Amino acid sequence: MNISEKVHCLIIGSGPAGYTAAIYASRANLNPVLYQGLQPGGQLTITTEVENYPGYPNGVMGPQMMVDFEQQAQRMGADIRWGMVTKVDLTKRPFVIEVDEEKWIEADSVIIATGASAKWLGLESEQRLNGHGVSACAVCDGFFFKNQEVAIVGAGDTACEEALYLSKICSHVHMLVRKGEMRASKVMQARVLKTSNITVYWNTDTVEILGEHKVDRVKVRNNKTNEESIIPVKAFFAAIGHEPNSWLFKGVIDMDEQGYIITQPGSSKTNVEGVFACGDVQDKIYRQAVSAAGSGCMAALDAERYLGAMDLH
Repeated sequence: MNISEKVHCLIIGSGPAGYTAAIYASRANLNPVLYQGLQPGGQLTITTEVENYPGYPNGVMGPQMMVDFEQQAQRMGADIRWGMVTKVDLTKRPFVIEVDEEKWIEADSVIIATGASAKWLGLESEQRLNGHGVSACAVCDGFFFKNQEVAIVGAGDTACEEALYLSKICSHVHMLVRKGEMRASKVMQARVLKTSNITVYWNTDTVEILGEHKVDRVKVRNNKTNEESIIPVKAFFAAIGHEPNSWLFKGVIDMDEQGYIITQPGSSKTNVEGVFACGDVQDKIYRQAVSAAGSGCMAALDAERYLGAMDLH
């Protein structure tokens, strides 16, 4: 193993959390190096208009917003690189990280901002119409379908929460549940079932999302009777869960049963001193750009304090 360089602060990932960490770490003279990963900009690069991020009074397209974040981090002096972290050894100091399966670097501190990926049903139309009525975030995109009919697929607490959120904005919510029961807590199910403008379709599979350039209906099948039907909707929300991009750190960094990194309450600190986590890889509750950016700021400040204490020894 040939170590090609030594980095004071390494940031893995490039969504709002990673770029914000880079901005703060640069201003603290930590000379951060950020590797963007497979999807520079993260989940926001597959959204369309973002209207709920402060400072953009007229809204902004998700990909443009991530370009703005990147340019600001670069202006502060962050070294932003195209590349994928492929292995980590967090058992030794300094930490050892492999990039693109070929280059090894050492780092005094590591900020994990690898995000999470929405789970999808795997339909061709789901990807084709993503950003054109197909979304994995009701809080982000529900507003665009005010007073219109929408569909949501899912059966857990998140799906129920998002269905209830949509019911306050949209004229009607068609909730598609694959089984004859929900996984959600009883209290969440009860709220959904007593909301007059939510219709729950039990034992229902999504066959296809229809529409040429944007969603205009969804084809469903009752998996008990095999009967197919068409529901006219203007949006389709997938609420079948998220997958934290944390596999690189399994066995070393403490995680919950779903793979979300566990951080110490009120901080970005993980169980490994000098390793910090921010954004959706450790947040399964809020999952918003603004909360991810806030936690990126926390991670950079925590890293600054850690490195400052280390330099004193």
